[in-house]
Amino acid sequence: MSEKIAVRTTAAPAPAHTFSQGVRKGPFVQVSGQGPVDPATNEYLYPGDVAAQTTRTLDNVRAIVEASGASFDDVVMLRVYLTAREDFAAMNEAYGRFVETHAGDVLPSRTTVFTGLPRAEMLVEIDAFAIAD
Repeated sequence: MSEKIAVRTTAAPAPAHTFSQGVRKGPFVQVSGQGPVDPATNEYLYPGDVAAQTTRTLDNVRAIVEASGASFDDVVMLRVYLTAREDFAAMNEAYGRFVETHAGDVLPSRTTVFTGLPRAEMLVEIDAFAIAD
């Protein structure tokens, strides 16, 4: 049976609470929800700019996926949480540019949910599930 291991990297923000940045068990990798945080300063970036926040958030997700030994192309599912329905188009455009650059021929599945987030400056949060070879 595979050991469950915590995935850690300084290339993404340290978790602020009692959870891991990511967890790997066998080939399965779950990345905790990430936001638009600079890993060096732990500051929230790009207030009011959902497109820039989406790209920064996906950079953090990718860093954790890669720290697990997988690649962004191994991501099979992304869940996007948005605070405002009117931000969907801008998020979707930034998201599309990112996944087309970092994923392979088959894009990950995705769910988008409109919800409240823990911090007022957070317009977007994204988590991921990957299956590594």
